[in-house]
Amino acid sequence: MSEIIIGLVSGIVSGTGMGGGTILIFLLSFLMGIEQHIAQATNLIFFIPTSIVAIIVNIKNKNIDMKLAILISVFGILGAIIGANISIGIDVKMLKKCFGIFLAIIALNEIYSIFNLYKKPYKNKKKIDNKEKRGE
Repeated sequence: MSEIIIGLVSGIVSGTGMGGGTILIFLLSFLMGIEQHIAQATNLIFFIPTSIVAIIVNIKNKNIDMKLAILISVFGILGAIIGANISIGIDVKMLKKCFGIFLAIIALNEIYSIFNLYKKPYKNKKKIDNKEKRGE
């Protein structure tokens, strides 16, 4: 049953383009106790069908810059070969630490983005209020 819920949640997040694989790896290792190497490799298989479905939907909605996607994909394949070979030689504990640092960096970036999103309207409102006080 937990596999179904994990797949569903990860698929929904994947479909939105927000990193369903990251969620999947976390849930497999944290909730199910699966070794990090296996969770990450399982994510690679999970990624294929969920990506194909998301690609079809986004092509229909004309949301993909094909030139950019092809260029990034070519170099992404090269990076995947390098990354897979690197991860094979890394100890499970070190791999978990690297994954944790990666998640922390993503979290900090998101917090910073949200902070800036709400900070800008406040700055603009302050400028407008100052202009109104001066009678501009």
